[in-house]
Parts: sequence; structure tokens; C-alpha cells
Amino acid sequence: MDFSTLGISSELLEGLDAMNIRKPTPIQEQAIPAAIDGRDLIACAQTGTGKTAAFLLPLIDTIISYRPKVDGSIRGLVVVPTRELALQIDQQMQAVAYFTPITSIPLYGGSDGANFDQQKQALVGGVEVVIATPGKLLSHLNLGYVPVKGLEFLVLDEADRMMDMGFIDDINRIITFLPKERQTLMFSATMPPAIRELAKRILHDPVEITIALSKPAEGVDQQAYVIYDMQKAQILEHILNTSEATSIVIFAGRKIEVKNLNRHLQKRGFNARAMHSDLDQTEREEVMLTFRNRKLRILVATDVVSRGSTSMISTW
Repeated sequence: MDFSTLGISSELLEGLDAMNIRKPTPIQEQAIPAAIDGRDLIACAQTGTGKTAAFLLPLIDTIISYRPKVDGSIRGLVVVPTRELALQIDQQMQAVAYFTPITSIPLYGGSDGANFDQQKQALVGGVEVVIATPGKLLSHLNLGYVPVKGLEFLVLDEADRMMDMGFIDDINRIITFLPKERQTLMFSATMPPAIRELAKRILHDPVEITIALSKPAEGVDQQAYVIYDMQKAQILEHILNTSEATSIVIFAGRKIEVKNLNRHLQKRGFNARAMHSDLDQTEREEVMLTFRNRKLRILVATDVVSRGSTSMISTW
């Protein structure tokens, strides 16, 4: 099966072909036709299975193919837990929509007042797709100028992660601003009861998709080591020295641990850099760009990049 069998438009097929993306993943095979048919959707699939394209492609296709535009209104809204994921999805959005007239913007916190004003101007000016973190989006919505009257497509990505980060109240508040007549897609790596309850409230007769919950994403070698804390550094060095991987993400629980581990690895001669909440947005983007371009082998990070960054080196 290839993308041409899923019902998406020729403009999108052209963009995918330019990116050398031709064969859909299982989540894309199931989600894209249902979404193009206008169905609400709740999909449970792990990171690295191609969820981003599973919602971006039908979102773009819906906007350019089927429904009339309400002048000035946002047409598609994607809500995500972190700024890194918002930036990543917006970059992918721009890549696949290159041959279409659709515009998009990422909204996220941690920036200055000038950036907030630029975001406001883009929203008022008629951008069609917004990829946003909950807090920053709500800040704009509360000020009353965000045009959502004609919103057609809402995506909640990494829904369980947003729950874990305490965004449930923000999500509920955001939904009160949106038109009830819309298509809603929810994507999550896990499906705890709280996610089920949220889906029951905001989705209408959804298609349910579950992909490979019992095993790691394809191509992932999952191993566990039972060790003492004092052995961690030595064993990690051994793994890094013997691994053939060209891009490695190491997660630590706290930013102080990230900083200490990064210093340790750099002293040992490893090509490593740290990612944590003390970095400003420019520094974060520079680190992630270096990592994405394979100029940096090891990224040591807190969960600020837990799902978004790893998907950059896995299946889009």
C-alpha cells in the first residue's frame, strides 16, 4: 500500500514524493482514511509509529479539498504538550504542505513580549493552522482576538502527556472557545481512564485505533539493566562506546542530573550536549537543530523533549 490509495489529494502526494515518503505506517493506513471521511478519531500508538503524518495529512487535505473557508478564521488547531513538539510539527507541516497555499504558526511559551505580539498579528491576520501548547494558546484566547469561528479540525496530540503535565483544565477551557461542529482527533501513546473520559466528552462516535501497544516501536531494541547508582556512569560509557547509533537521546529525571551527566560525558570525549528548562528558546532550537542535522551524536535531556525529539529520528 502507498499514500495514493488512502484518498489524499494530488498536492499532498507531490509533497510526500518530494520528501521521499511513499509508504504509510500502520497508524497512517488506518487513521488517514477515517479522518478524511470526516470521522472523529481516538488513536493509541507509541512514539515513532508515524502519528504526526496520520493527523497532518488529513488536516491539510480537508482544508484544501472539501470545506469552504470562513474568512479570517483558523481552520486547523493542533494542541501539544511542549514547545519542542510544537516547533517540530510546524516544520513538518510546512514541509508536507509546501505545494499548497496553507499557512501555519507554532504558539509556545518562554518567549518575550515581541514574540507574543508577532503571534497575535499572525492569528489576527488569518493563519490557517495553529500548532500550540495549551498555556500559550489559552493566553491568546482569553484576550478575545483569536478567530476560531470557522475551526474545522482539532487535534490533541500526546494527550496522555498533557494529562501528566497538568494541562487538563487548560484543555477543557480551550474547548469552550471552539465551535461544537468540528472534527476532533485524539492521539495518545497510552490510554488511561482519564483519557477515555476526556474522549467520551469531546469526541462524537469516534473511530478507535490501537497500534502495537505491547511492544516497542518497530526498529527499537529495548533493554533493561539492573544496577547500582554508582555503576551508571561506567555502564553508560560502555553502551555509548559499543553502540553504532549515530543519534542518541539520554533522559535523566532532573535538570541537575542532565547537567552533571552532560559534563561527565564531555570530559570523557563524547560529542554530547544538554537540553533542559534553563536554556532559552534560541539555545534550545540551536541544540535541536544540531542534533537533527547529525552534527551532535548525544543529546542529554529532561522530559522537556521526551516525545517530540525522539520522533525526529524515528518514523515520521
